[in-house]
Amino acid sequence: MKRILCAVLLLIVTVFSFAPSVLAADFSNGAKVFGANCASCHMNGRNMVNPAKTLQKADLEKYEMASIEAIQNQVRNGKNAMPAFKGRLDDVQIEDVAAYVLDQAEQGWNS
Repeated sequence: MKRILCAVLLLIVTVFSFAPSVLAADFSNGAKVFGANCASCHMNGRNMVNPAKTLQKADLEKYEMASIEAIQNQVRNGKNAMPAFKGRLDDVQIEDVAAYVLDQAEQGWNS
């Protein structure tokens, strides 16, 4: 019985040790960062520059952007018409806004 309990405890610790940064993200801060830096081009998950590449879940999946890491990379380094925010936003702000975007995409940008 002790072995099973130890194994379960070890599994729980391992899972939470390697959990994605979305668990630690501050969605409120992400919303503020998005409003101040992203909303002018991406209001309600749309894309004013390239309407085909929205922040909707289907488009994020289609363009292989449906992960925290991919969104962080895009925000940090920019691509095509999107400018890089490295240097304008710190790592925490980038993590929070990426988590916010992915969360909103999962919810259909309704909240």
